[in-house]
Amino acid sequence: MHVRNIVILTGAGVSAESGIDTFRDAGGLWEQHRVEDVATPEAFARDPDLVHRFYDMRRAAIQTKQPNAAHAALARLDREWPKKAGGEVLIVTQNVDDLHERGGALNVLHMHGEHLTAWCAACDARHRWTGPLSHRPPCPACAAPALRPDVVWFGEVPYRMDEIFAALREADLFVSIGTSGAVYPAAGFVRAARDLGARTLELNLERSQGSAWFDETRLGPATEIVPAWVDEMLG
Repeated sequence: MHVRNIVILTGAGVSAESGIDTFRDAGGLWEQHRVEDVATPEAFARDPDLVHRFYDMRRAAIQTKQPNAAHAALARLDREWPKKAGGEVLIVTQNVDDLHERGGALNVLHMHGEHLTAWCAACDARHRWTGPLSHRPPCPACAAPALRPDVVWFGEVPYRMDEIFAALREADLFVSIGTSGAVYPAAGFVRAARDLGARTLELNLERSQGSAWFDETRLGPATEIVPAWVDEMLG
C-alpha cells in the first residue's frame, strides 16, 4: 500500500520514559482525592484551590522533564517525510506536556489541551503559562482573575475534533503510540481510520483495549520501537 499522509495518535506511553507520570499513577489518587475529583468543571467550581494546586504541581514537574528517543524520532519523521513521500504527518496527542515540540516536532495538535497554557474563562484568551495559577493572577488580556488550566477535563469536549477527522479522511496510515485505547473519542480513531480506508498500526508497551482493530501491533518500549519504525519508514 502506498503511504502518503500519516496521522499519529500519541498517549501517555510516549512520555512515560521521560519520567512523566501517567494520569492514573498511585491508583488514580492524588492527596487522597480521586483524579476525577480534580479534573472536572464541577471539581473546579467546588474547590478551585485544590484543583489549582494539582495542576500547579504537574505544570512545574513537566518543565523538569526532557524529550526521549521516541519524541525525537517522531520529530524526524515530521521533518523528513514530506520530502520523501510528498505527504504530511500530523501528530495528534492526548498528552498535555510539550515534549513533542521540545523534541523538534512542528505539526502537533493537542486534543486535550496543554499544561503550559492558561485559559481565561472571562475573555476566552489563551496565554503561554509556566508558573502557578493558585494565587489567581490576572489575565494578561482582560485583567480578570479568571485563569484556569487549559486542559480538557472529564465531561468537556476535546479540542480541534473537526481538524482531526479531516486529517483522518486524508490519511493512508494511522498509527497509535502509547495509548490505552480506553479514552474516547481518541479510542475510536482507529475504527474511523479503518472505515476510511487507512492502514492501521499500533506501537505500544502492551496491547491496548482496541488492539483488535489494528492491522498490525508491535510491542515494546516506545524509545525502542518508535525509532525503529521511523527508520523503516524513512528507509
